[in-house]
Amino acid sequence: MLGWIARGLAQGQITTRYPKTPERPVGAFHGPLVVLDASGADRELEWFCPTGAITVDSRRRITLDRGRCIQCGECVRAAPHRFAFAQRYETAARHRQALIVGTRDDPEPGEDRPALAARARPLRRSIHVRHIDTGSDGAEEWEIQALWNPYYDIQRLGFFLTAAPRHADILLATGVVTPPMRAPLERTWEVMPEPKALVAVGTDACSGGLSAQDGSRFSGIDAVLPVDVYVPGSPPPPIAILEGLLLAVGLLADST
Repeated sequence: MLGWIARGLAQGQITTRYPKTPERPVGAFHGPLVVLDASGADRELEWFCPTGAITVDSRRRITLDRGRCIQCGECVRAAPHRFAFAQRYETAARHRQALIVGTRDDPEPGEDRPALAARARPLRRSIHVRHIDTGSDGAEEWEIQALWNPYYDIQRLGFFLTAAPRHADILLATGVVTPPMRAPLERTWEVMPEPKALVAVGTDACSGGLSAQDGSRFSGIDAVLPVDVYVPGSPPPPIAILEGLLLAVGLLADST
């Protein structure tokens, strides 16, 4: 016991101070993809993306859909002068269209649902989160679990896990929506009391990922329910998921 106390005093506080203090990646971190040069591209660039996240229009302009991107890096290796990984953790967005980047005529993003904080201010420091896996590969679950470890300590911001949907304010959904999980997803959302918010975590949840390309019946979460916040990534890091939760309750502005 004395050894633990001595080590704690020597190390000091190790918990991140995010969002008060930005947290920067170290090393060759694969953050969200950015388009360095979107003009004069060849259609062959589309072939390098296994999920169809890259499109080249008739004017040879590149559009990149981060909601479909699995960060495999094939496009970066094939065209490093056009694509690169951003050195930041944050990827979340309040609407799906904000995940589409590149040189294009920006469409109207549409109206967002009001943040949970705007609908329930008394809950801003006591938000209960229910997680549901509708068909993930397990990668997002590891990142979500990390949020409750001593480093991220998400409870310091007022977020608590709950196993009871009737007590939940936010539904964290991961994975593609497989046919057997569609009804449980809908039932979970239905019994959650208003006001409530839904956060889609991971590329599979945002768009269906690889499954959306193979003609299967799998889909992203928004094909079934209205999504308040999208957190793309394969998987997204804990800070990105935390950003998504903070966006959902209105404690952060959309950074995309």
